[in-house]
Formats: sequence, C-alpha cells, structure tokens
Amino acid sequence: MAMARDFDVAVIGAGPGGYVAAIRAAQLGLKVAVIERAELGGICLNWGCIPTKALLRSAEVLHLMHEAQSFGLSAEGIGFDLDAIVKRSRGVSRQLSSGVAHLLRKNGVEVIRGRARLSGPTTVEVEAETPRSIEAGAVILATGARARVLPGLEPDGQRIWSYRHALVPPFLPRRLAVLGSGAIGIEFASFYRALGVEVTVIELAPRILPVEDAEIAALATRSFEKQGMRILAGASIETATRGEDGLSLTIRQGETRIEMAADALISAVGIVGNVEDLGLEDLGVTIERSHVVTDARCRTGVPGLYAIGDVAGAPWLAHKASHEGVMVAEHLAGLTVHPIRADRIAGCTYCRPQIASVGLTEEKARAAGHEIRVGRFPFIGNGKAIALGEAEGLIKTIFDAKTGELLGAHMVGAEVTELIQGFVVAMGLETTEAELMETVFPHPTLSEMMHESTLAAWERALHI
Repeated sequence: MAMARDFDVAVIGAGPGGYVAAIRAAQLGLKVAVIERAELGGICLNWGCIPTKALLRSAEVLHLMHEAQSFGLSAEGIGFDLDAIVKRSRGVSRQLSSGVAHLLRKNGVEVIRGRARLSGPTTVEVEAETPRSIEAGAVILATGARARVLPGLEPDGQRIWSYRHALVPPFLPRRLAVLGSGAIGIEFASFYRALGVEVTVIELAPRILPVEDAEIAALATRSFEKQGMRILAGASIETATRGEDGLSLTIRQGETRIEMAADALISAVGIVGNVEDLGLEDLGVTIERSHVVTDARCRTGVPGLYAIGDVAGAPWLAHKASHEGVMVAEHLAGLTVHPIRADRIAGCTYCRPQIASVGLTEEKARAAGHEIRVGRFPFIGNGKAIALGEAEGLIKTIFDAKTGELLGAHMVGAEVTELIQGFVVAMGLETTEAELMETVFPHPTLSEMMHESTLAAWERALHI
C-alpha cells in the first residue's frame, strides 16, 4: 500500500532555485515544504551575488568620490571604514533573507530546518533536533555548490581565503593575490583594488575572463591594468608557503618562475556540486564531475526526483536556478513547460568596468559555421556615457549574415549588466537586425549604443 503523502513537493535547499520553486509550486495549489540547514536564500543571497554587489557599490562610490573634481565637485578627507563597508553588506543580506522567510510564509510553504537525506526517490529523512521523515509526491534537489579547493591552497581564513572569507576579511591586505579570473575572482579583485590594495590576478587560461568574447576580455584587461592590477595569464601557483607575515608564492608562467609575496590569497577556481551524503548513489542517480545529470526538464532519471540550479551543472547562475525552479514547479502542477535554453541566459560580472554577455562569442559563432556580421559601438560615441564620465567601453553584437538572427551580444562598460537584458529579450523573441534597427531607443541613454551596434553590423552606424 502506498504511503500517505505529507507534501506534494519537497524542496531540498532554499537558495534562489529552491525557494522560488517552492513559492511557484505553492501558488499553483500544491502543498510544499522546503528543507534548509543554513540561511534562507542560500549562498547567492547570503554569501554570493547580493553581498558582493553591496561591497562593489561601496567601491564604486569611493571611486566616484576620488573623481569628484572631474564633475566640478570637491571632496576632502576621502577615506573608508572596511568594517562599516562589510557591516552594510551583511545587513543587505540579512534584510533579503528575512524577505525570503516572509515570502515562504505568505505562500504557505512549510520551512523545515535540518539536513536532508533521501531514503527513497520521494522520501526525505531530516536530521534535526526532532528528526522527521517526509513522504512527497516529488522531490526537487536544490542543494547548490561550494568553492573548489585545490591541494595546498586550502582556505584557512587568515592567509588563504575562500569567497566567504573575502566577504568578511579579517584584515585589509596590502598585497592580494587572486587565483582565478571568472566572475568571482574578478569582482573581488576589482573591489580590493578600489580600496588601494595591490592586486595580482593569476589565471591558468591564456587570458583572463576566459568564457567571455576575446575582444571584450582584452578591453577589460587593459582597463584593469590601467587601474593598477597585475595580470598573470597562462599562469599557475606551484607552491604557497604560509608564514606569520604572509604568503610566499611561486608562480609558473610558461617557462618563467615568479616569486611573489602576498598578505592574502583568494582562491576562486570554480565550484563543485553539493551531492554528498544525500543518498543519491543508493538511488542510482547519475553524477558526473560532482553534478547531478538531468534532462532538459531537470529530471534525474529517477522517477519523482528533480535537480535544479548549481547542483545540476552549468551555467552556475542564480537566475538560471530560479527559472529551472519555476519550470519544474509548473511541470509538477501539470502545466506545459518549455526547456530553458542556456544560450539565452545572460552572464554578468560587476567589476569596474562591468561585463555582460549572452549567446555566442565571435569565435564560437565562426566555429559553428555561421557567416557573421559583427557590429561594434564604443562608449565614447554616446552622449549619456560622456555625461556620466563613463566613456570607456564597447557594445558588440554578432548576427547571422544570411538570416539576421542575433547570435550573441557582448559588452564592457558602465551599467552593461542592466543593458544586456534588452538583447536577451530580443533573442527570446527571435528578433532580427531589421526589428532592432526599427526600434526607437530613448535619448539620451546608454541603450542607444545597442541600436548603434546593430546598425554598425550593417555599416549603417550614425555616430561613429
């Protein structure tokens, strides 16, 4: 005889994938529980996306204060209080985490505190002060991921930091090494450089920002170097010796060995999925490279068991997790759903200058066999950018030359993380260059550069 269900849906993990899945399922009339062992909102809200943006906002304001004279303003005694900056960042996270709790209560989702383990495809054992066994109609794994740890570079919170340590640093280093130049590494490099720290970025790939369009990455690199960052691409750390006064690093770059001293090192070399001690192996769930293998609708292959977000693999982005959560919730409620297309999910990096992209890079578009047209428009040609004092940057668009399909868009410059969604919408609507050319963009705005970049791909740009 089948066991009586406690819930229609049990969600393991209350990050941006899990809590959104729970809310959407509840909105659709399902009885839902979400099981979380730590903070509501997950890593993104508490130790990732949100607190880093709060830190970077402080860095941006500090930069503008130093630039006051160029705006006809005066500012004296400019300085900062690192403890106060961190306190503000933590306060932002606490506010939003309490907001998630309110949303879950508002939607009738039961929050169960504890560590979850599956004893069956839809049976969850919760380890807590009062252990509990839950039977659900379906289970959604949203356990997220954690920082990858390299042998010899295990974070200790003093000399070698994970992203968590970098968010609440024990001191302000004078010399900082950052290993890894993805979004996490570059954002922390940008933040600490704004505070006057000597920053060295070490990247194993031939260039930093390896997933970005090469032209955009090159422009960003020049900007970072202009700000005083040291960039070591094609490099790796051979040894890291910890001492009372700091770190002694031996860096290998090609045939060259570089000896370097640092007060601290941030390790930002990727993530691994949280798949351990969940009972997945016993259920026959396929795991590859620490991530749960799923189909286009986030099904694991075990009936009733789904996986979303970082634990289910790339792209490791909060907005991808949230939309997967909505898709699974609607599928469980009997609605018709459409798989999420990874090539239409934007990536954003909130360094200075900002970087944003969606779709194919120029290199990948050519490799895929497309005959392409590429449009470029520089920030220096835009009135709003000049008025803002942000004339450094580029908007780049890539179209299929035969069909006019927008294949990709890549940006570097002020507020591009807000601009990119315009191109995401365009791709979702299968817009061609014709519709983009005919769209009237408001003036004066940074968004006009999106129009000009499209025009430039057909040699019709007006302001360059």
